[in-house]
Amino acid sequence: MDTIYIRRDTADTCTSDNSYNGKYWPARVSSVLVLFVVSALGAFTPLLAAYSTVFRIPAYVFDAIKYFGSGVIIATGFIHLLAEAAENLSNDCLGSPFTEYPFAEGIALIGVFFIFTFDLVAHQRLAVKTKALQEESELGLSSMEFVAFGGRCNRCPQDEGQGSVLSIKHTDGSTEIREAENTQDLSKLESMYQKILNCVVLECGIVLHSVFVGLSVTIAGDDFISLYIAICFHQFFEGLGLGTRFATTQWPTRKRYVPWVMALAYSLTTPIAAAIGLVVRQSYPSGSRTALITTGVFDAACGGILIYNSIAELMAYDFMYSGDFKNKPIKKIVIAFLYLSLGAFAMALIGKWA
Repeated sequence: MDTIYIRRDTADTCTSDNSYNGKYWPARVSSVLVLFVVSALGAFTPLLAAYSTVFRIPAYVFDAIKYFGSGVIIATGFIHLLAEAAENLSNDCLGSPFTEYPFAEGIALIGVFFIFTFDLVAHQRLAVKTKALQEESELGLSSMEFVAFGGRCNRCPQDEGQGSVLSIKHTDGSTEIREAENTQDLSKLESMYQKILNCVVLECGIVLHSVFVGLSVTIAGDDFISLYIAICFHQFFEGLGLGTRFATTQWPTRKRYVPWVMALAYSLTTPIAAAIGLVVRQSYPSGSRTALITTGVFDAACGGILIYNSIAELMAYDFMYSGDFKNKPIKKIVIAFLYLSLGAFAMALIGKWA
């Protein structure tokens, strides 16, 4: 019997270790607590400013944070997710087919279509639900309520000049926002559900990415210090972007705790991942074939999701369809655009080190 030998032209040349060098151990340990503090500071500040009667900031400062945070999320999708995914999935050690096709961009494209399909289906379901609420309203059967949690909502979106979205009733220091019984208000109720959905999508995309961010910090090599500083700014700015989205969204009565839970989840993800990185610092093969592909695929998919939401919601909706700038001076639009650009620039600049 003849023996058949199969020749492999491409061997696995990926490294099976990471760049950890044992230096800066106290700083690596401190990163767990520091990353939690800066993440929480970014995520909770807008929520406290919007709903606390003690912690107040001027409206123009809150708006600046909102649009700056939107710019941060936009840059995160392109620079911190898609670009990093492209770097991982085009690594020469992966060989064919990764070096022959732009897999990062392809996976991001799939992510865009996936979230668009999800968004489309959710939109249709919300339209059906809104229609049912309208029919109940006409019969006097509807009893849906919304509340601005934490007492009074200082920064809940209002459509000036367009009539109120919901009728408001003050009771015992809280603000109950009851459904107004007309077609226009029910349509806006649908829009509010859509905003809640977008908050959840943004949270999922950013939190998943944060796992790899935390791991990368504590297993870094000689570039640990610069990476540590950059990631702190990264987490703070990203938290601001998420927090302002949570703070400017109205939530159902039974879900009023959700934005606080999501802010906490974001705040905990990166430091927990950093702590795990400390444990596996000598064994985690960040340069291995499996790690490169896994990180690249998740970053690309999350990048596609964030890019879609950034363009559709944070740019197009906020600036053109929300009504926030209707009948407002052009100066206000220009200032908001500058804040948006500044946030994107700051996050893109951080991409040089993180």
